[in-house]
Amino acid sequence: MGDWWAAFRRSPYFPASVLALILAAGAGLFAGSYTYAMASPTPHHLPVSVVGVGYESVRGKAFVTGLEKSLDASLVLLFHRTYAEAMRAVEEQRAFAIFVVRGTDVEMNVSSASGASVALLLVEQAPHVAERVGVRLTVRDVKPLQRADPRGLAIFYITLAAVVVGFTGAAQLSAHADRLGAGERIAFTAAYAVLGAFSIVAIVDWLLGALRLPVLESWSILALTMFTTGMVFTMFRTFLGRWAMLPTWGLMVLLGNPSSGGAVSWPLLPSPLGAIGRWLPPGASVNAQHTAVYFRGHQSVAPFLVLGAWALVSCVVFLIWRERHPSAPS
Repeated sequence: MGDWWAAFRRSPYFPASVLALILAAGAGLFAGSYTYAMASPTPHHLPVSVVGVGYESVRGKAFVTGLEKSLDASLVLLFHRTYAEAMRAVEEQRAFAIFVVRGTDVEMNVSSASGASVALLLVEQAPHVAERVGVRLTVRDVKPLQRADPRGLAIFYITLAAVVVGFTGAAQLSAHADRLGAGERIAFTAAYAVLGAFSIVAIVDWLLGALRLPVLESWSILALTMFTTGMVFTMFRTFLGRWAMLPTWGLMVLLGNPSSGGAVSWPLLPSPLGAIGRWLPPGASVNAQHTAVYFRGHQSVAPFLVLGAWALVSCVVFLIWRERHPSAPS
């Protein structure tokens, strides 16, 4: 038995068998992670702006309470004296809708650009609640999505492309350009990131017209995303060799993409994913790109710090322990 096992360990059948088991488990985890995050999005805490004192009326409170019960969620009410203040909260992505309550009239201003899935849920549930509590409801979309992207998924798709091509590009560099030095490997990772990001912008915006992008800002976000995920793979390869794809795939695809807020808005994600997502490269990239496209002038430094921190740590770790990289000269 011992001789058979030793022979099996030395044969090509051992890594092939291990890989088959890993791929089988990965297929289930891949399907499970996306199903868990996206199959049944449910709001938990939904921030909305409320304008004026009309909310204090009996029917105003009844409408909000009824909407909470209908959504099975807690509405986080942000009170503002003026509509301009409430709109600023939407622009800064601190609120997903604006409620203006005047006696028995309720004006609900949703923002599809803040989260298409959230806006759709509010538009579906609010009319039923208004009818039950006896208020007249008016619905407006004050921040609509672009016409060519009615479901708001284009940003998720271009980010997914940048993430996947970023780390698979680094894997291909390791496979086909293993003589590159440490500095050269970083330089070529940056090169394909810049070129790949430009390609995404050119095809999605200029060729297909699927999403109007602020070219320089979107290009820089996508390039930083591709470079970051490429260097994360390179860091893992330094320590894990040929198995580096496992933690990279798990971090970026199984965990990062479903929790990014690109396909399902963060308020509708399971709480752990909503909290984790913005600290991973896919979530940071979606956040920065979303703001660049729909909320210009309100860009936050936070997603760039997240991407930059992942890239910097990966580069530093790789450079310090570059002798352990499989392609390092012996």
